[in-house]
Amino acid sequence: MLLRVENVTMSFDGFIATNNVSLNVEKGQMACIIGPNGAGKSTLFNLITGHLTPTEGKVFFHDQDITGKAPHTICQLGMGRSFQRTNIFPRLTVFENVQVAVLAHTRKTLNFLTPTKNMVQAETYALLEDVGLVDQANSVSGTLSYGFQKQLELGITLASDPEILLLDEPTAGMSPQETTNSITLIERISRERGLTLLFTEHDMDVVFSVAEKITVLHQGAVLAEGTPEHVKNDPDVQRIYLGEAA
Repeated sequence: MLLRVENVTMSFDGFIATNNVSLNVEKGQMACIIGPNGAGKSTLFNLITGHLTPTEGKVFFHDQDITGKAPHTICQLGMGRSFQRTNIFPRLTVFENVQVAVLAHTRKTLNFLTPTKNMVQAETYALLEDVGLVDQANSVSGTLSYGFQKQLELGITLASDPEILLLDEPTAGMSPQETTNSITLIERISRERGLTLLFTEHDMDVVFSVAEKITVLHQGAVLAEGTPEHVKNDPDVQRIYLGEAA
């Protein structure tokens, strides 16, 4: 099992954000976590990636206990993560954003005899090609469309050469066309690189077209889990979602 979450609970001053959550993700799987706003999805991502330490429970990656380890340590182990809010350097160019991420991963030291712009060029351009941003390499990142900024964030995440991608609502705020483009890109890259994918998403069309396994959270706890068909037909899931939409 690549990723294993065991009985994780997170309490904030008496408020239980996640309640005894367990989750398994196999290598190469495309798994999704869904649930209404406030269900605990982002909190669970933060617990997995070390941005929070659970009140109770454990997180394992490759059977190694990573509970509460620093985010950069978990990243170095092979876990890449994107956030709901775009996490880029808006004043740097697209090329510079990805170049910085590649330099951080390769741990290359700066040599005053070698101009920074000449370092890891091939690796940087290869990533930009992968995420469809070569033509935007010299653009200032903050001027890009939202869809392009999310593609850039994906390129930055891929610079760490992860085994598993954790994407927190990767299509939130996108137009229908941007959503289609983004999901197509994520699916292609995941399959070409043999990546494992764990993502949260509100767009059910996206969820049921991509996910092989779905975990449903409600009020911080696991409500249902299984294949898309199983989850789609689960009466509790139907009740909760109908209740939220009513």
